[in-house]
Order: sequence, then structure tokens, then C-alpha cells
Amino acid sequence: MSRPMVLVFLLVVLIITSQFEWKQPLVNDAESSPSISQKQQYISKKEEVVKEKIILSQEKDIQRLNALVKELKEQLLQCRGSNFTTNATERAESTNLSSLEDPQILDD
Repeated sequence: MSRPMVLVFLLVVLIITSQFEWKQPLVNDAESSPSISQKQQYISKKEEVVKEKIILSQEKDIQRLNALVKELKEQLLQCRGSNFTTNATERAESTNLSSLEDPQILDD
């Protein structure tokens, strides 16, 4: 009879210790949940701040690029204008030269 009593006692001890081990992590999980969620909130806030900074820097870059594009367009228009005037001047000069050369040919 002592053998079954020892087995029952060991079984009860095993059940009690296993329940105690299972409940302890659950208590720790419940206690650590707020700190984990706080950490997650803190991390998510940091991520949002970093994302906002990235977006702001990209917007500044876009504005700078738009300003450069505008400046380049103005320079292109100026170049086209000066090129048009140069071509018009060259045509006028060539026309004047050809009209001056024609009477000389006739004189010879």
C-alpha cells in the first residue's frame, strides 16, 4: 500500500509544480504586457517621427529641384532668344554682303 501512496503523492506534486510553472509565465506575461505595449507604442512613435522627417526632406528636395527646373527653363529661353537674334543678325549681314557684292560683279 505504500507504493501506490508514493505514486499518488508524486503525481500530486507533479501536477502542482506543473500548474505553478504554467501560471508563473502567464503572470509574467500579464505584467509585462503593458511594458511591451508601451515599448511598441514608443517604437511606433519614433518610426512615425522618422517617416515625417524623411517626407519633409523629400519635399524640400522636390522644391529645390522644381526651382532648378524653372531656372533651367529660363536659361533655355534666353539661349533660344539669343540664338534667334544671332541667326537673324547673321542673315541680315549675309543679305547685306550679297547685295553689296552684286553691284561689284556688274561693275567688273
